Amino acid sequence: MVVFSSVISYLLVPDVIYDWWRIVLLFAGGLLVTGSANTINQVVERDTDAQMKRTAKRPIASGRLTPEQGWGFAIFSGAAGIFILGYFFNWTAGALAAFSLFLYAFVYTPLKKVNSVAVLVGAFPGAFPCLIGWVAGFVPGQQISWLGGIVLFGIQFLWQFPHFWAIAWVAHKDYSNVGFKLLPSDKGPTKFTALQTVVYSLLMLPITIAPFFVGICDYGTVKGMIGGALIIAANLFLIGRAATLYNKMDVPSARKVMFGSYIHLPVVLLALLLAKA
Repeated sequence: MVVFSSVISYLLVPDVIYDWWRIVLLFAGGLLVTGSANTINQVVERDTDAQMKRTAKRPIASGRLTPEQGWGFAIFSGAAGIFILGYFFNWTAGALAAFSLFLYAFVYTPLKKVNSVAVLVGAFPGAFPCLIGWVAGFVPGQQISWLGGIVLFGIQFLWQFPHFWAIAWVAHKDYSNVGFKLLPSDKGPTKFTALQTVVYSLLMLPITIAPFFVGICDYGTVKGMIGGALIIAANLFLIGRAATLYNKMDVPSARKVMFGSYIHLPVVLLALLLAKA
């Protein structure tokens, strides 16, 4: 998902070069960096992963790979991904990828057992792929505003809250058993948690139409109008699922928010690409 959002953000850059080779390189670089971050997470959390049903079969937690093998893969893939982004695109994109990797693996991961602010911290590396993709589209000597990248970053940043709180709701028993603090309420799945999910789903509406007001997308064309309509529909879909969770307060409703978010983000990003100015 994050690699997909990075590629779409790259394609949204004005006058970007539609070169399939560069798109493949961007996808590969992002996949390697993401793989590195996820591997470090699994090395660090191997003991807690082994205690949770949803993660017990991960390769390091289950003993199929050793922590040393995990570290070796993480170092190689992280370095390779950063090099690809830096060498073939620009070193600003490479530096952002390195910072995102560090933030996810060494700040967010250990913070999960300390305080629920970990979700806020984790939302930054989760949203950096949009900014990385945007910056990767910079052509030397071309003046491109960072504003577009920041707006795209904002979309994925806010999206993660209803998405991740839904996951934490579904997996609350597992998470609480190992000491993870990932819901906004210390008391677990409460009305407050559900309300926060609704609030952030509502915030998705203005941030997802912001690209039409910063020059990324054009609502004055047929494609722009179709894209705008798809974005509004996707947001109403997510808001509706969050509202259902608030009303029913149960795991099936949280699961619907979770899977609904997986539908919502790709639809929004592809609609933005359709409506590109």
